Amino acid sequence: MSVEPANPRAAEVSPLREPPVAGGGVPVLGHGWKLARDPLSFMSRLRDHGDVVRLKLGPKTVYAVTTPALTGAVALSPDYIIAGPLWESLEDLLGKEGVATANGPLHRRQRRTIQPAFKLDAIPAYGPIMAEEAYALAERWRSGEVLDVTAESFRLAVRVTARCLMRGSSMDARAERVCADLATLFSGMYQRMVVPLGPLYKVPLPANREFNRALADLHVLVDEIVADRRASGQKPNDLLTALLEARDEHGDPIGEQEIHDQVIAILTPGSETVGATVMSLLLVLTEHPEVGERIREEMKTVVGDRPVAFEDVHELRYTANVVVETLRLYPAVWILTRRAVTDTELGGYRIPRGADLVYSPYAIQRDRRSYERHEEFDPDRWLPERSGNVPKYAMSPFSVGNRKCPSDHFSMAELTLVTAVVASAYRFEHAPGSDSRPRIGITLRPRGLMLRAVPR
Repeated sequence: MSVEPANPRAAEVSPLREPPVAGGGVPVLGHGWKLARDPLSFMSRLRDHGDVVRLKLGPKTVYAVTTPALTGAVALSPDYIIAGPLWESLEDLLGKEGVATANGPLHRRQRRTIQPAFKLDAIPAYGPIMAEEAYALAERWRSGEVLDVTAESFRLAVRVTARCLMRGSSMDARAERVCADLATLFSGMYQRMVVPLGPLYKVPLPANREFNRALADLHVLVDEIVADRRASGQKPNDLLTALLEARDEHGDPIGEQEIHDQVIAILTPGSETVGATVMSLLLVLTEHPEVGERIREEMKTVVGDRPVAFEDVHELRYTANVVVETLRLYPAVWILTRRAVTDTELGGYRIPRGADLVYSPYAIQRDRRSYERHEEFDPDRWLPERSGNVPKYAMSPFSVGNRKCPSDHFSMAELTLVTAVVASAYRFEHAPGSDSRPRIGITLRPRGLMLRAVPR
């Protein structure tokens, strides 16, 4: 993808174009104020201006990529690395030595370390834990109390992650702290991404103090988790043991900072994205009661009167399609950034070395050019005879290439089991004070769902 053609004369005949500039920027903040005020609509409209569009975020020029094909090209090309405004805003949380933020040889080694935990043949072992947590959730809701869906969803996600990947009974007491810290951090990080005011975020204002408190507490929690495991002397077959026994390319133990960053990368993004998706699934079940009825009927056919098990996941096809359609309309990871490491070309446009790129899975997955009835919730669009009509890269909720989420099959199994259990046990109604509008931070989720679970 080099900008230097094989024939130098070709550059004189067909020079690469500069992408068009999006309108509506304001002094100092550029387009950052629109991204802060109504980012979903703003990103969704950018394709009308071009396949690649220039934005101003504060002093930075950022290139927005708007088509499925070009976002796939960016994700797969070695000309672009994990960097840019999103990852800069996450560095205080995720560090620079975890699998989520590392690049090059370090990233490849880290993926090799964690990948065995997410291989297809390893995931069935997690099934009993996933099902147990789903049934515990359903049992807790029998009280008839109004559900704070945010707290319930994140608690579930943290417990499944901890029990499956870190075999952590000690996580039970820490789950609530993790959830509270993440809620504060992911909101503050989005503001730091779209309005990069740098030193102003160091001013001891109440919001900055709360952000820093949550960040410090989460890092303390991770240190406690690692210290507890080391003190126990136990070596269960889990991801934390793999990290503590991992070796670098020289055969030496990996450093303490890398272990810390890796645990953060396991615990935080996975819990945040799964928790956000569970919230969106519960919103779907509330607003589309017919979906819950179909899931219940599928459970009767596939599972009958016994508890659902991991072995049933592949037969719960409609339930899985509900999960996929929820991921399409409500992607937890709704915005991504990359950085060009060389002068390059994208869709006929010049992208200079060092340029930051941004693209939105939310906008891509709701584009009318890719989907019929693009705003409609329709799980049957993922039936084999229909899903082939979806353009390549128009649906990539777990990304693609070497940055594809290593826990994609793990997460799909977890979400399918949880959805099957709760939808077959309950229908849901909004309670007073429920707010289903999107809450936009680094991740996307309903703002404040308060639901009643009505037994079927």
